[in-house]
Amino acid sequence: MTYMLYSLFFFVLALVTAAFFTRHRWIHLLPIPEPLYARLPTSFREDIEAGLSSSAFDLGGNVEAGDSRQGLDDAGKKEVMRIMKRRGVDFDEARRIFMQERFKKNNIGADGIPRDPKFVSFS
Repeated sequence: MTYMLYSLFFFVLALVTAAFFTRHRWIHLLPIPEPLYARLPTSFREDIEAGLSSSAFDLGGNVEAGDSRQGLDDAGKKEVMRIMKRRGVDFDEARRIFMQERFKKNNIGADGIPRDPKFVSFS
């Protein structure tokens, strides 16, 4: 009986250790609820500190110019931060994914042209 207890203990220990070291492969499959409240940045400076800026989308000019606006759009900011956290991507990639989802939701192709069959374009 004692050998079974030790065997079970070491089997569980090995299983937990393996799960810990491979968690990056399966953790995204768990239904982890979002926190009920997360404070969003309220200015361009806080947006930069939260990682919502890059060389392609630079907010430094807004801070240097003393822009008094409240920063980026709260709904978009929240969604981009959620994509960054869930998928483990940087700001530019999260912004691209966010825009593709918005395009798809509004029936717009990835190239920016509407998919409406009645759409007429003069080029």
